[in-house]
Amino acid sequence: MPVIRYVLSEYVEHAMAQAIYDKLEDGTFSGKIPLCKGVIAFGNSLRECESELHSALEEWILLGLKLGHSLPVIGGIDLNTEPTCEPMDTV
Repeated sequence: MPVIRYVLSEYVEHAMAQAIYDKLEDGTFSGKIPLCKGVIAFGNSLRECESELHSALEEWILLGLKLGHSLPVIGGIDLNTEPTCEPMDTV
């Protein structure tokens, strides 16, 4: 059975792979994705920060798409192109 991949999931995966995390002076963590301006998150642990960053990225993408903002091409995925419909095979 083939594995189904979704373009948004792949985009998020590639973006998260570029995340940069820092441990702050108070022991908490910050995370950002440099290509995605304004996507930043904080957490008490690295895992919490990563989870918050993932959520912030998803919201940033959805808002950007809704408002028609130009999103960066990440992992060769360009979300700025108009979606196309492919014909389905008929039996």
